[in-house]
Amino acid sequence: MIEVRELRVSYGGRVVADVPELDVGAGECVAIVGESGSGKSTTLLALLGLLPDAEVSGRVTVCGVDVLTASPRRLREIRGARAALVIQSPQAALAPATRLGVLMRRALRLHGREATDAAMAEAMRAVLLDPGLLRRHPHEISGGQAQRFAIALAIALGAEVVLADEPTSALDVTVQAEVVAVLRRLRAERGLGLLLVSHDLALVSTIADRVLVMKDGAVVESGPAAAVLAAPAHPYTRELLEALP
Repeated sequence: MIEVRELRVSYGGRVVADVPELDVGAGECVAIVGESGSGKSTTLLALLGLLPDAEVSGRVTVCGVDVLTASPRRLREIRGARAALVIQSPQAALAPATRLGVLMRRALRLHGREATDAAMAEAMRAVLLDPGLLRRHPHEISGGQAQRFAIALAIALGAEVVLADEPTSALDVTVQAEVVAVLRRLRAERGLGLLLVSHDLALVSTIADRVLVMKDGAVVESGPAAAVLAAPAHPYTRELLEALP
């Protein structure tokens, strides 16, 4: 679903993200972890061709599409429909005066999907949300519900892989667990691929199969999540683990 080789992102000759290798397969979760400014969100956006002002090189394939050489039209076809981006605060990206059902219906039609009430209700139930919430406005739902709505939209569009940028950082612990449980179940039931950006190693340990640790734009350690988090080889990874409460 995602295959990255020698990805390098620069601004004015300054490298801000350098990722030699990154793969995400069906039903797999890979996490990119690191402190703020480590390059993890930049890497995520580069995978969808969302850094128009950056110098990006290497090879990036998402759902069979070569992102760095694809036309803008081709990129629009895979964004959302096949590879969905879930941001940290989805409520901020939702039109406040528009009901959730209208927003979902518009997105489905934009990507040529069937925008029926039944299809939308099924997507909501898949993330354990009451379809009745589709009648509400974004400000009338909680942060956890907004995150799950963003995931429901990805499911309705038929996304094969979700790229999630700090999807639970603004949520309390109980709601975090609910969102993670939904993602874990979708991986198992639908073969959904997941690329997760997070600074929360406790969260990563509960869901990730593999992990990349980034510092100052570079990958300093990578491997199976259980091995990296149990016996980190790099001092920076050990510092992140020691900082856990």
